[in-house]
Amino acid sequence: MGFEEPSPLPDAEGALVVDERRAWSSEETWDAADRMAHLIRAATSGGRRRVAVFAENAAESVIAHLGGLRSGAAVVAISSHLATPEVAYLLRVAEVALVIAGPQTVERARAAAAEAGHCDVIAWNGPGWDAWLASAPAGPPPDDRPISPNLLFTSGTTGTPKATELPPNVFPRRSTWQEFLEATLANRFVGKGRHLVVAPLHHTGPLNAVRALAVGTPIGVLDRFDAQHVLDAIETWQVGSTTLVPTHLSRLAALPAHVQQAANVSSLELVFQTGSACPVEVKRAMITWWGPVFLEAYGATEVGVTAAITSADWLAHPGSVGRSVPPYEAVVVDDEGVEVSADTEGRLCFRDTTGRGIIYHDDPDRTAAAHIAPGVFTLGEIGRVDADGWVYVTDRFADMVVTGGVNVYPAEMEQVLITHPEVTDVAGIGLPHPDLGEQLIALVVPVDPDRPPTIGELQAWCEERLSRFKCPRQVRLVETLDRSPLGKLDKRALRTNQG
Repeated sequence: MGFEEPSPLPDAEGALVVDERRAWSSEETWDAADRMAHLIRAATSGGRRRVAVFAENAAESVIAHLGGLRSGAAVVAISSHLATPEVAYLLRVAEVALVIAGPQTVERARAAAAEAGHCDVIAWNGPGWDAWLASAPAGPPPDDRPISPNLLFTSGTTGTPKATELPPNVFPRRSTWQEFLEATLANRFVGKGRHLVVAPLHHTGPLNAVRALAVGTPIGVLDRFDAQHVLDAIETWQVGSTTLVPTHLSRLAALPAHVQQAANVSSLELVFQTGSACPVEVKRAMITWWGPVFLEAYGATEVGVTAAITSADWLAHPGSVGRSVPPYEAVVVDDEGVEVSADTEGRLCFRDTTGRGIIYHDDPDRTAAAHIAPGVFTLGEIGRVDADGWVYVTDRFADMVVTGGVNVYPAEMEQVLITHPEVTDVAGIGLPHPDLGEQLIALVVPVDPDRPPTIGELQAWCEERLSRFKCPRQVRLVETLDRSPLGKLDKRALRTNQG
């Protein structure tokens, strides 16, 4: 089903938060957020100590995140695309006491909460919402709780979703709300006018906007990405900053010349680019069009930004993801874990000079597996670092596929397809895609090569059991996957052969 043509955007003048339906004044925003903070504090006062926001992009979603932040409880941001069993798993692992849902997610939220147990659900603009808010006192809650970082879920470099707290270089740990606000003034979006949220709010980048909102940065929210609508929002709402992924940039760069020429993006001061590598020609075209407003960040949810590069530096070093940023130092090692010399390709790692590295919540085994040495971790990619410290990502040795800025782990899809009665073997790989960066491809070995299942049948099998973004964009029938005697696949060879 296609999307309807977007409606004209509301006027944002005087609004602290605005989305495609209405504008919220500062008083309205903080009244709702403070009331939610009181209610969330009460809900998380027992053994289950977290609140989840499981909702589509909207002003109410941002305000719910703000209320959770103000309460001091850890907020779990859940993708609105997840299916009920997936959400239930996250609620159990995160020990969530309350889910704040949206109109599109409320039924899945209720089913997941029932499956997880010990979890309440409230949906904004649903039955009981107004009464729920009205039951809370007006005004801010007491400033007597430490401000807890978000608990997010990531595929990381291997395995099923893992819980991780936002690291200290992303989320300032402070004992009081006032101390937190003072630390948040250093947020990169503060002081640059209205910030546009268009990427889904369960990602690290857009969640930066909630912390910026806490210190008064006005926010605009689009429910989904549409290139023309983004241009309209930038002009109408006088957007000063936003977070975009390479897929967004590709779609913007593909707009007709007359559309680009008519767009007014003069209000932009900062575009925080993250998610995956951007094609060189796309990045160059966007800098030419929008100016040197891009700050590209390379990193992961578990560790935040490990390397960064400005537009000017990128033009001088095209294709680089930047130099490492404190507290990280880029390290390239060979297959034995020995550090290699400058400009030598190998496994790209980062050393956390604080010694922290990657920490998975209540999972010491996975935490240990993420490191090649204490405090030295890899994000699953191959690269090189030149003599001046510029980092280049050249390939991926881990299985994770980054498609449209979203991490997808092929094992989930493989585990579903192998249960099909006409499939004897399967492998998931990522291949380059001009728009998405990478696309997930399923390589399937049928039981009977003379009477294989249809491509449509295999795709439907996945779609009935997985969220759509975890399903393959292509299914290819192959004769064999050439496993090793230990049953391992050489996915790098498969990508080369199938590319």
